[in-house]
Formats: sequence, structure tokens, C-alpha cells
Amino acid sequence: MHNKVALVTGGNRGIGLEVCRQLLKLECKVVLASRNTSRGEEAFEKLSKEGLKPEYIKLDVLEDEDISATLRFIYEKFNRLDLLVNNAGVFIDRDREAINIDPDVIKRTMDVNFYGALKLSQKFIPLMKKNNFGHIINVSSNLGALSKMAGGHPAYRISKTALNALTLILAAELKGSNIMVNAMSPGWVRTDMGGYSANRSVEKGAETIVWLATRPKGFVSGRFFMDKDLIEW
Repeated sequence: MHNKVALVTGGNRGIGLEVCRQLLKLECKVVLASRNTSRGEEAFEKLSKEGLKPEYIKLDVLEDEDISATLRFIYEKFNRLDLLVNNAGVFIDRDREAINIDPDVIKRTMDVNFYGALKLSQKFIPLMKKNNFGHIINVSSNLGALSKMAGGHPAYRISKTALNALTLILAAELKGSNIMVNAMSPGWVRTDMGGYSANRSVEKGAETIVWLATRPKGFVSGRFFMDKDLIEW
């Protein structure tokens, strides 16, 4: 991982922050991206006090200007991007059902969880192609797996199912390019999003992301993982 460059969205807290920490410990060059500037700077300072040296950039995945500015920053600073971790996400439909949910809640969830990942992938794939290597890791959820689909949380489920579909589509389109695209589920993790009664630590939630990030060129693409094992779509 020495000198590989990673962009981690939603890197200011929870799983994203832990992924940044673990990748930095592996001597990866990490760009910690956060929609909220003050929280992003706090995360930057926290890692710095631990002796780690990330880069920080303000990135709202809904803002095209932020995405373009992030591409310019990474292009000018490193001229490469090896890892894109699409981690930024929202979960705003707890205890709601599809039969009565406001469609706007689904739209707002899709904007962040799906369209944000789509736009970032589109923006950075050309840079990955230029360097003949890249790995896009989409932080999904087993709540979005069609093989285990159930009721409740319709906006979140639909957004993650769409993200899984995007994973497969991009993997097929990039076959033979040395750019891998995979999805993973961190499970139910103790974060602001998951709640503090969840059964997994942030370290466990980040584990498979970091494991995927360290896979070599030629690793599988278009797969769905949890706890480093393949799971059904």
C-alpha cells in the first residue's frame, strides 16, 4: 500500500474515519473527504494527533463543483487515484414503510447513496485508466441484497440495491482495464448512523473495506463481500 492514493468519502466519522486511519497506518496516502467542513477538520486533527498525515478536502457528493474541485486537487497533488471508497451515505427512513413513505425521502437518499457514488466513479475512472490501475469500493449493505430483501427502510434498501447494480455494471464495462469495482456490507456498526446498540465495532465495519483496498491487481471484480467472504446479491 506504500504510496497508493485513496479517496474516502464520508471520512470524518464512523466507518469512513476508521478506514482512513487503517489505510494511513499501511502507508497509503489518504484524502479524507467530508461534506461538513468543521467535522472534517476535526477528523483531520484527530488523525494528526495520532501521528498520521491525511489530506483533507471538503466534498459534498451532491455538489458538482465539489466533485470537480476534488478531482483537480488529486490530479495536481498526486496525478493518480488508486482507491475510491464510496462511503458517504444517509439513512433517513428508519421505521418507515414503502406503502406510505414520502417519495422525496427516497429521492434524497438516492441522491447521496447512489448518485454520489455514480458521479464520483465517472469522474475518477479516467484517471484510473490513465495509470492502468484502480479499485472502486462501494460501501453497500446487506439490507440492499435482493436475496434477503424484506420490509422496512425502503429508501435505504433501494439506494443500496441500486449501488449494487452499479457495481456490477461498472465491473462489466471495465473488464480488462485493471480497474476493479466491488461492493461490501459492513454489517450493523456502532456509529451515528447505525446507533450505539449495534453489534459491531467501527474497526470490524472497516475491516473488509481495508482488506479489499489491499487486494492486488487482477483480483476479482463485480462481487459483493461481507467479512471478507462473498455474499449473495
